[in-house]
Amino acid sequence: MTPLMYLIIAVVAIVFMVGSVFLLRRSEDDPLAVRIDEFAAREEIVSIEEIELSLPFTDRVFVPMIRRISEFLVRYTPQKTLESTTRLLELAGNPRNMRAADFIVVRGVFTVMLAALIFLMMTRLGSAELNRRLLYTLGAAILGWYLPWMLLRSMVDRRKDAIIKKLPDALDLMTICVDAGLTFNAAMQKVDEKWDDPLANEFGRVIHEMQLGKSRRQSLRDMSDRMDVPDVTSFIAAVLQADQLGVGIGKILRIQSEQMRVRRRQRAEEKAQQAPVKMLFPMVFLIFPSIFVVLLGPAGFQMLRSDSLGGVTG
Repeated sequence: MTPLMYLIIAVVAIVFMVGSVFLLRRSEDDPLAVRIDEFAAREEIVSIEEIELSLPFTDRVFVPMIRRISEFLVRYTPQKTLESTTRLLELAGNPRNMRAADFIVVRGVFTVMLAALIFLMMTRLGSAELNRRLLYTLGAAILGWYLPWMLLRSMVDRRKDAIIKKLPDALDLMTICVDAGLTFNAAMQKVDEKWDDPLANEFGRVIHEMQLGKSRRQSLRDMSDRMDVPDVTSFIAAVLQADQLGVGIGKILRIQSEQMRVRRRQRAEEKAQQAPVKMLFPMVFLIFPSIFVVLLGPAGFQMLRSDSLGGVTG
């Protein structure tokens, strides 16, 4: 096999693992509940085999394998590591209902897979000494261990950004609903029905938890902890304080909505002020050299040509 084939196999394997395990953009609905509703709507009776075969290939093959390995590794993993990983998965929206032990298994799989691929490629090429091959393999193992963690951190950042951008619009809708005579719970339900984003899904989860018997106060606090966004934390604190003091919720929503719009405008202005600084590097090192080549290139070639002709005639 050629080195190009090894490179293609490595890229395909990494992309396959990332796509199969990190389907990060998922619906917040419980997959089991959704599947139960789908089969309950059917008129004919389906067998267990049909239900299992209807599951995606990753859910039938990779997920059970990861679960079994994680159940073994969780006994030897420090509790602090499990807690920090669980917290990070919670902030990321709990992708694919992954547990902390499952995520640790995924990191181990990435580490072994990437290290093995790099070692095999270097061995097949035979262009490096053993020490250098081991060094490259160690670097690939470190990259494979931290790559899932970096992907998860980027998920957390994207989710927080989406929540911050959507919060003013959600508060505007809730203010309109409350002014129209709906309760605060009904306003949250309207937000969940209108949009499909992390913030709307969190409001829907709060409604679902209250239907199961949890108090609204505790449900909102849990929602604030799951998102860890300062704007959401201040909004939840204001709502809980208004609920405790008996203040009208419509007035609180209107004030919070105005504050969130002001903060969003301030963040946009701050990013606009940072744009020239961020554009400096690509302009100096990428755009300007290209312009100089286009403008001065013909003149330079003309000068070289004239010098060569002068030397020949002289």
